[in-house]
This record gives sequence, structure tokens and C-alpha cells, in this order.
Amino acid sequence: MTTPLPEGFRIILDADVRTLGDRLWWGGSPSRLLRFTEAGYGAWQELRAGAVLTPAMGRLARQLTDAGLAHPRPPRRAAPADITVVIPVRDRPEMLGRCLDALGDRYPVVVVDDCSADASAVARVAARPGVTLLRHEINQGPAVARNTALHRVRTDLVAFLDSDCVPGPEWLERLAEHFADPMVGAVAPRVTALHPDERCALDRGVRAARVLPNARVSFVPAAALLVRRGALYDISTPDGVFDPDLRYGEDVDLVWRLHAADWRVRYDPSVRVAHEEPMGSRRLLARRFRYGGSAAPLASRHPTALSPLIVYGWSAATVLALLHGRPVAALALFGGCLAGTGSTLRRAGVPTGHALRLTAGDVFRTWTGIARYSTQFTLPLLLIAVPARGRRALFWWSMGALLLGRIAGEPTAGNPLRTTPAVLADDLAYGLGVVAGCVREKTTIPLRPTVIHRWRRTEQRTVPRSSR
Repeated sequence: MTTPLPEGFRIILDADVRTLGDRLWWGGSPSRLLRFTEAGYGAWQELRAGAVLTPAMGRLARQLTDAGLAHPRPPRRAAPADITVVIPVRDRPEMLGRCLDALGDRYPVVVVDDCSADASAVARVAARPGVTLLRHEINQGPAVARNTALHRVRTDLVAFLDSDCVPGPEWLERLAEHFADPMVGAVAPRVTALHPDERCALDRGVRAARVLPNARVSFVPAAALLVRRGALYDISTPDGVFDPDLRYGEDVDLVWRLHAADWRVRYDPSVRVAHEEPMGSRRLLARRFRYGGSAAPLASRHPTALSPLIVYGWSAATVLALLHGRPVAALALFGGCLAGTGSTLRRAGVPTGHALRLTAGDVFRTWTGIARYSTQFTLPLLLIAVPARGRRALFWWSMGALLLGRIAGEPTAGNPLRTTPAVLADDLAYGLGVVAGCVREKTTIPLRPTVIHRWRRTEQRTVPRSSR
């Protein structure tokens, strides 16, 4: 039976939700069709007007938030949260001091020095009330450092925070409000660049989300993450909570294991934590290369969670026909997409007038998705293999698709016209890291696109009469 969202919670609809007819919604992540019964729609009208007041409203709110059609807004906490902050650090004593200053003395802190070159400098910075300092004499990585700290934690909630982060005021208090929902295992804030004119690779965007594999927000970083300690016990192994064999991607693995254990992981961008980005493009790209190298080890642990591209077969065929200079074939394929979508909508009882908009949206997202995929994984090879006269067209096709995708997508820091070349370089560095990791691990899973061989994947949900 569905566990209701608790009383006092409100919800807000996701920006992508579309009304397709009387009591019919399209949206969510992954996309689906939601059909309300008359009683269910009445429950929605009550829920839209205010907070959850009854179990029936709570069950409907749970359905909507689980599907990504809506996002929870928890009530204010009546009492302070029971939290310990865990900070792994290696060197960077100045950043650690800045981080601790921003935290203040409201919550206990456990700092794990993972074999800093100047241990005394870290010790001086950490020598303040409420801070416990532990040290590794051999560098073992952030996963092991966090596992070491967890042996000292006794509070209900654990906040993981990197030393190069600068949290804002009340960030923990606001994130802790989500844990009034007993099914929430972890909540992440938005991590943004410390300097406004920079990009942050850890930024998951401006829109709230449920975090799960292959969704719009598929993971959140442990650079700033608040977790229920009981949920960590649920997924703990003899080696600890974090996988010690993962130098990078250990936080992605943690989030996906929480999801597999049926805990909800939420992303709340209304709360922000600033992050110090590496100085210089060489360091930035080197970091992205290392992040890409984590894809192959993650794929061995979560083989179905790491598809780099998910497209519908007919939409992909339409885009590929255009790229090969076959406009007549592309038009015919688009017509087939349109007919198939209209047929699917008719069977679902949805007015077919929406078919053109939905089909065009699919083709556009497929175009930008293929461009991003080719930039990350195949552009260097294509630039070598394609004749010289075609390389310029291929390059500008990728740049144009990236630019349009960024303009049509979420707001990002900076002018897209100026920052798109930086995104292109970032994607290339990440893709090369993925390829290098695949060679080391002898796997191709992180490189394989997923093609859905249907006219349109439509998951239908009906809000039952018991929701009333």
C-alpha cells in the first residue's frame, strides 16, 4: 500500500506537466500519462488549494511526487534537527577554514584528514569547539574517509560536505525539513560555482526533482548531501557505507543504492551551497576526465542505470536521415512518428491534436541528445574519419545542437553564446575519460545508447478511487 505523504506537506507541479484533456496529464520523469478518476481529480483540487490534510490527499501527493509530476514542499520544523557534519579533506587548510567558518558552531563536525602533506596546518584549522579531527596516515580517498567518520556519528541525520564548499545560512535546517517524510533517505541542495561567472560541473539545475537512474536528475553529488543515518545502515556493507574501491563516483553509487533500497532521494535547488571550482581550464578538464573514468566501474555495479543516450527509434531515424541529407526520407519518417503518436494517443483517450507538438518535441530532444552523445564519445573519431570538407559542417552541427539545447533547456550561468564552447570542451574531456575507463574495465556499457523500439513509450497511470 502506498505510504502517504505526511500531513502538512504541500506540492508544486513540475514545469513540464501538460494538460492533454479532461483529467489527463502528461509529464514526469520518465514521461508518462496520468489519468484521474472523478474522485481522484477532486482530491487533486483539494490538494492544489493547500497542504495534505487526509491520508487520501497524502496518497495522491505521494503518487504525483514519486512520478516526478510534482515536488514536495515540507512544513517548517518545530525543533532543531539532529545532525552531524562530515568533512573529508586532503590539504587545502584555507578552504577547510572557510568551510568551517560558514558552518558555524550549531552542529558537531567530524573532519577526516586523508593524509594531508601538512597535517599540522589542517589540525590548527580544525582546532575549534565542536570539531573532531581524525587522520589517515595513508591516503585512501573520500569514500574511506567518510566511512571512517561515520563510526563517530550518532545523530539521526548526517551531512556530507566537501572542504571546498561554502554553505549558506540555514542550509541544513531547510534540507532537514524533507525528513518529515519517513520515506526520504537523502536530500541534496543545488551546488553552484562560488564565483558567479563560472560554471559548476556539480550543478544539477534550477528545477526540483526526484533523483533516480535514467531520470532528468539521475544523481546528486556528496559534495553537499544530507542523509538519514538509518538509510545508510540499510545499504551498508562489510566495507562500509561508501564503496572504498571507488575513488570517483562513490556518491553516485550511494544514491543509486539508496534508490534500490526504496528510499526517496530528493533534489531541492531552493537551497544552495557554493563550490570552489579548480583554477584554470586545464585543471577543470582534468577533473572532468577523472569523473568520466568513474562511469565504467559504476556500470559494473549498476549496468542498467548508466545509459548515455535514450532515444526513440523512429525519432532517431528521422534525425539521422536529416544528417545524411535525405530530407524526403526524413519527412516520411517524421510522418510515421506523427501517425504512431496519434494512434497511441487515441488508444489512451487523448485528443490527437497534441500529437504534432509531442512528436516535434521528441525529434528536437533526439537531435540535441545525439549531438551531445556524438560530442562526448564520437566527435574526435568522426573529425578524423570524415573528409576535410565535411568536418566543418559536422563541428557546427554539434555546436548548433548544443547551443539550441542549452537555450531551450534550463537556465544556466552565463551567456549560452559565450559558454557553449566551454561546454563542448567539457563534454570532450568527460567523454575521453569514459572511453579510457571502458578500456581499463573492458566494458562498453557506458558507451551504449538505448533505443526504444516503439512509437512512443507511454506509461499510463490511473489515480484510483481509493485516493479519495
